[in-house]
Amino acid sequence: MDRLFLDANVLFSAAYRLNAGLLKLWKLKNVVLCSSNYALGEARLNLAHETQRSRLEELSGRLQLFEAIPRMLPDGVSLPDKDVPILLAAIEARATHLITGDLRHFGAYFGRTVERILVVTPADYLKTAR
Repeated sequence: MDRLFLDANVLFSAAYRLNAGLLKLWKLKNVVLCSSNYALGEARLNLAHETQRSRLEELSGRLQLFEAIPRMLPDGVSLPDKDVPILLAAIEARATHLITGDLRHFGAYFGRTVERILVVTPADYLKTAR
C-alpha cells in the first residue's frame, strides 16, 4: 500500500477548482493520503475564496497528518527553509511517495528516492496508479 505525502501545492490545486484533476488522488484505492498542518496552512493561506478553503477542509478529512521532527536533512539534499518541513514530515509519515508540483525546489529530486521516499509529480504518480 502506497503512502502518499501531499505537498501544499497539491492540496491547493485539488481545492482550487470544484472538479480538479488532482481529486483523482482521493479516489485511489489502497493508498494512504498524508500531509501536515504546515502544508495545509500554506495551501489555505493561498486560496482566495471561502468555497476553496471549505473544499480544502473537506479534503483534509481524508488525510493522516504528520509533523516534521527537527533533524538534519538527508545527505545530498538541499532545500529552502520553507520546504524542509515538507520533506521532514514526509519522512515522519513513512511516506512511500512525496507528491509535489514544486519543480523549482524539488525538481532536482524528481524520480529519485530520498530516505525511501520517491519524489514525483502528481501526474507521474497517477500514470502508474491502479
